[in-house]
Amino acid sequence: MEAGEHREADAPFLEIVGVTKKFGEFTALENVSLQVHEGELVCFLGPSGCGKTTLLRAIAGLDFQTSGRILQRGVEISFLPPTERDFGIVFQSYALFPNLTVAKNIGYGLVSRKMGRRAIRGRVAELLELVGLPESGGKYPAALSGGQQQRVALARALATSPGMLLLDEPLSALDAKVRVHLRHEIKELQRKLGVTTIMVTHDQEEALSMADRIVVMNQGVIEQVGTPTEIYREPQSLFVADFVGEMNHLSGEAAGPNSVRLGAVTLISRPHGLNSGTRGTISIRPEDVVPHGPDGRSPDAPGDGDDDQNAFDGTIKEMEFLGSYWRARITGEMLDGNSLIADFSMNAVRRMSLAEGKTIRVELPPDRLRLFLGEYTGLVA
Repeated sequence: MEAGEHREADAPFLEIVGVTKKFGEFTALENVSLQVHEGELVCFLGPSGCGKTTLLRAIAGLDFQTSGRILQRGVEISFLPPTERDFGIVFQSYALFPNLTVAKNIGYGLVSRKMGRRAIRGRVAELLELVGLPESGGKYPAALSGGQQQRVALARALATSPGMLLLDEPLSALDAKVRVHLRHEIKELQRKLGVTTIMVTHDQEEALSMADRIVVMNQGVIEQVGTPTEIYREPQSLFVADFVGEMNHLSGEAAGPNSVRLGAVTLISRPHGLNSGTRGTISIRPEDVVPHGPDGRSPDAPGDGDDDQNAFDGTIKEMEFLGSYWRARITGEMLDGNSLIADFSMNAVRRMSLAEGKTIRVELPPDRLRLFLGEYTGLVA
């Protein structure tokens, strides 16, 4: 069985049951339950203060929960000290010993376990090779780049062959290019070793690109758990829809079981379960807005052009070049005072000669149009 895969009948590698953590009157975690399966890479994703690091520290035994249980391989570890839990941990700040060489940093945990010198040298050499730093054992941390230091921290965490790897914002201190490169390396390494991994991040791109499953957290509770595709394409709450990826939020109401009303216009949508007339937020991702040319066809979604449902005219008020695509802000009477953000491919912009001030017909595909209960008020700063 490959890393990240599991059978439903398998017992979870880690089980969190009804965990609550309070700091005085403040509740940082409230009745959190979660199962992590062996070999998975699970990301805790959410804004600052949502409880993701608090949950990781409870798993590590660095901060005990106020109530609830934590089990690893079916054995309760709720109040075991960190030294008696089977994990390696990597922090944002690397936390390397500046006065020790890279080799001694990596072997530090092995020395405390009274492993023989020859065995330690062999294990350190193996890990240096694994993280791509075979010639760096004699260097000191100050002589390494930030990305290299984080690789050393990762090697040190893996030295004792822990059953679980805990990563607390491991890449946030690195610059963008190094971060992208290193997250790919960490994912490949995790798959190769098959080590169960939990990573805390506030970076949605990081979570989407690395995780087998994402746990989206907000104000001490879990909003949604799912694969990256499920979280992005099937958000179950307005918070998840807003926090993960770009999203249009238009004020509207339910018009029927699978339709919404935007101003005077009724649009076909995904089923939403709200009674007709219930106010809510109509949401669609910018890349799902389909432009139509004069012939009714779209360079991005070729078709026969006969289906005009959910299509209307608007005016391009602004266009922003974002490298591989253009982002347009569209206004019009049909939008009832809302602005619609649409991402158009370079091909569409070129073939349709799209520009600011131009009138354009756009379609909102019914299977991409969602209605959430409640008004959007800017959930995420």
